[in-house]
Amino acid sequence: QVPLKPGRSLMDWIRLTKSGKDLTGLKGRLIEVTEDELAKHNKKEDCWICIRGLVYNVTPYMEYHPGGEDELMKAAGTDGTDLFDQVHRWVNYESMLKECLVGRMAFKPIAAPKGEGFQNEMISNMFNSKYNFLSFLCILFYSYDWFQTDGLITIVVYTKQKDMNAELVIVDCQDKRLRGEIILADHSYLIELGSNSMKQFSFVVNIAEKVGKVEIILKKKDNVHWNVLGRPLESHNTFIKRTDRGLCYRKCKLVSKTEVTHDTKLFCLMLPKSTHLQVPTGQHVYLKQVIAGTEVVKPYTPILPSLTLDFKQPSCHDGAPIYLMIKIYSCGLFTQALDHLQIGDYISVSSPEGNFKKSQVQTSEDLFLLAAGTGFTPMVKLLNFALTEVSCLRTVKLIFFNKKEDDILWRNQLEELALKDKRFEVQFVLSEPTKDWGGKQGKISLSLLSECVKRSRKDSKVLICICGPTPFTEQGVE
Repeated sequence: QVPLKPGRSLMDWIRLTKSGKDLTGLKGRLIEVTEDELAKHNKKEDCWICIRGLVYNVTPYMEYHPGGEDELMKAAGTDGTDLFDQVHRWVNYESMLKECLVGRMAFKPIAAPKGEGFQNEMISNMFNSKYNFLSFLCILFYSYDWFQTDGLITIVVYTKQKDMNAELVIVDCQDKRLRGEIILADHSYLIELGSNSMKQFSFVVNIAEKVGKVEIILKKKDNVHWNVLGRPLESHNTFIKRTDRGLCYRKCKLVSKTEVTHDTKLFCLMLPKSTHLQVPTGQHVYLKQVIAGTEVVKPYTPILPSLTLDFKQPSCHDGAPIYLMIKIYSCGLFTQALDHLQIGDYISVSSPEGNFKKSQVQTSEDLFLLAAGTGFTPMVKLLNFALTEVSCLRTVKLIFFNKKEDDILWRNQLEELALKDKRFEVQFVLSEPTKDWGGKQGKISLSLLSECVKRSRKDSKVLICICGPTPFTEQGVE
């Protein structure tokens, strides 16, 4: 993110979009945009961008973009869908930019091939599109089956993935819809059915890890024979890249909100009873809230409720809890809205996303975690996993950067954990310490890291994970 000028906050942008001002320059008309026409609008003072076939005039949004003008200019006058998906897939651009909509892209018609080569041409085009050979095979061979007894419906998927586990299966049964997503590397297989009979079923998920079999067992409300499982919805029985799927949200209830520091709170959100979802280590979720009539979305990394409870989640009969440690910014539109939520209120939470692989930790001997402020949150589950499940690790060190002593999150718990496990060490670094501070001080730098990051052995395998504000991360990577 980059500093924005005064009067250029998200709330200011929302006010501008609702002011009635013509933000497209077309006086309310929608047009078809050719590639040549799109390419002409490639300057800061005249910038159009195409996202998923829709063209937006983002010129008025330049000064409001949290990532800065340069990031928007990377897609100026072009199709920015791929770039958008890499950086901002979670952003609800359709809501944020709806007043900037110019129109649709005009695509050139493609003549249909004739003759015997037509089928081969179709297959060739498929392989040259977003579907690769793996996708094609999985569309052919991945499917599901179902059977029933008087009281149960059992849906079975054979994934042939030997390391299948509960974190790779997400099931929602609500709003007369069953949605079961099975994660297979960077792809996912989806079952999505609608039925009047599916009204928040109670269900269980069984997984045979060795053979990769997944069972979703629904309990019938009445002992009635089902002739069909349900009505196939648009994305039913598909196997595609996860980045090509839209995010799936469910409403979660706020059950507690506790103070961690002077400006940071721990939120506990409860998943619906009709949802099976576990957030894997190193992955995040998105929170979605409607603010002043605009959908606003932000990413957060779930954590454990505590570091000092032997890493055990408290039992809960109403649903699975998701804990989020969130810094409340005095001028932050989204975090202020979160802070004003009352116990019992609801907020939409997405399915997990992220590319972190546990195997990176499992093959390391020294693990160094560099965190600044709430960049500490991804480290919580990572610490849990490293200290409880990775026996080959000799050292695990957290180097925790903050401005002031009062900003340090869970300081007592971290110090207690260091006493409990000899492999773990925590080092606090302050950039604005008081004269009484006796620890490390300064900002992230090569000289500071060379003092703090040292191998346990000369040839040990090292993994370094870093999270914090963009300048902090960029400095650490350099």
